[in-house]
Amino acid sequence: MKNFQTLKFLDLFRRIFESFGIDYPVMRKILAVKLTMDGRRTPTIFNQQAKKKKKPEENGFIKSLGMYVLLSLFLIPIVVFGQNYLYQMSILFGIVMFLVMTSMISDFSNVLLDIKDKGILQTKPVGRKTISAAKTVHISIYLFFLTAAIAGAPIVAGTFKYGILFLLLSLIGLILVNLFIVVLTAIIYYFILRYFDGEKLKDIINYVQIGLSVSIAVGYQILGRAFSFIDMKITFSPSWWQFFIPPIWFGAPFELFLGSHSNGYLVIFSLLALVVPVLAIVVYNRMMPSFERNLQKLTNNSGGGKRKERRWKQWLTGVICRSNEEKVLFRFSDNMMRNEREFRLKVYPSLGLSLVFPFIFMFNEIQMNSYAHLVSSKWYLGLYGSCLMIPNAVTMLKYSGKYKGAWIYKTAPIQSLAPLYSAALKVFIVNLFLPVYLILSVIFIGIFGIKVIPDLLVVFVTAVLYTIICSNYLKGTLPFSESFEDAQQSGGAKILLALLLIAVFIGIHFAVTFIPYGVVMYYILLLVITIFAWKQAYKTIWNFQ
Repeated sequence: MKNFQTLKFLDLFRRIFESFGIDYPVMRKILAVKLTMDGRRTPTIFNQQAKKKKKPEENGFIKSLGMYVLLSLFLIPIVVFGQNYLYQMSILFGIVMFLVMTSMISDFSNVLLDIKDKGILQTKPVGRKTISAAKTVHISIYLFFLTAAIAGAPIVAGTFKYGILFLLLSLIGLILVNLFIVVLTAIIYYFILRYFDGEKLKDIINYVQIGLSVSIAVGYQILGRAFSFIDMKITFSPSWWQFFIPPIWFGAPFELFLGSHSNGYLVIFSLLALVVPVLAIVVYNRMMPSFERNLQKLTNNSGGGKRKERRWKQWLTGVICRSNEEKVLFRFSDNMMRNEREFRLKVYPSLGLSLVFPFIFMFNEIQMNSYAHLVSSKWYLGLYGSCLMIPNAVTMLKYSGKYKGAWIYKTAPIQSLAPLYSAALKVFIVNLFLPVYLILSVIFIGIFGIKVIPDLLVVFVTAVLYTIICSNYLKGTLPFSESFEDAQQSGGAKILLALLLIAVFIGIHFAVTFIPYGVVMYYILLLVITIFAWKQAYKTIWNFQ
């Protein structure tokens, strides 16, 4: 078995692990197996030939870090320009926490909540502390690479400008931030596992992930409002509510030691940055046995029962599905999306962000001007923020935890697989996009009045067209036919380009608002293009031989 460099580095801290009663040699072997398995990719049912060309132990996660490294280059100016250490480092730690926490929710929750290895390890003479430590270190290793990719460039640039003390404070701060994030996520899941059971538990976890995503986005905005610009200078006015904003905790030591500004608030913030993660680790260590026991509830399906299809869904299926084949495949896709926990883990957090982003833009406008100015403006175009979920969600339609059952597509008595793609996209629009769109539309009508209804209809048709465009990511694959293990190999650059396309749609919509009856004419044109594109998509993209 490969002797990973990360494990060699971990050997330096062997005595620390053993002081906590952890069997280090056993933990190391568990980690070696986990890291080896992470580097392997299971060939998918319809892409085995392509998979064979790849190296057997190629880790898609490590390859995907390139996008974060590129992003880190844009964070360099935040660190090197200016002398307000509290503001600069609070913003940097805020961005790091936002990206790492989002990744923790979507990508690492399934690791934290994993119970697959219990049947093997708990039948062997392996202590619970060792199993728990292996799981925590496993997550921490990947969080280390993720954090290094995000913060590496600005930290190196800051070290050249501010010196070794800056580097030491940054490394300590990043370690504490990662500890804080891991423990905070685990504690939240602990209380959910304690009070809920069965299928209801799995649903609650998804709702909490949406809430966490919303909280992160809102918290990031609150962080920016902790500072104000006066005479082109950044000023900080201490207040009690700032004690609940962790990025300020981790930015305070830089102002305290590098800026040579000492006051009670900075000292308290710095102490919180150190004490809270340490206390969190102590609490986490004590609750882990109970946490591991409660994880068994995830295997309990009692109380879930069989979901009854609602009447409105039956009616809607008859309206939007043209053939009996498509109706059957619509129900099939609906069940797959509802029952795929890992799909929900990766997609549901983006639903929360889509609900919040339009209002973040509007709050910034209100802060700069006034509510009356907002109502008279064209900020109702912020509804396009609801489209942010589409690229990621459509890309995830190809993955499934039960991908090995995709052989059924070839044995099913259907003439064409085109209705399968059509049904999957329609289920996505009905189950995921439409609820977000309707909630935002009602709120926007309350803010801007009924005059914006034609614009809201344009946004919906644009979203359907945008879904068709994003469905190109399904080319060459079938819905629910690939393993989630391959999800990290999805093209981040393609999704980024798709997000930039939203800006193009916003620009066109904004331009037609200055033309008399321009919105109505644009709506009719969009409707024709969308209907034509939906029909043509089956012939060009989804022709399956």
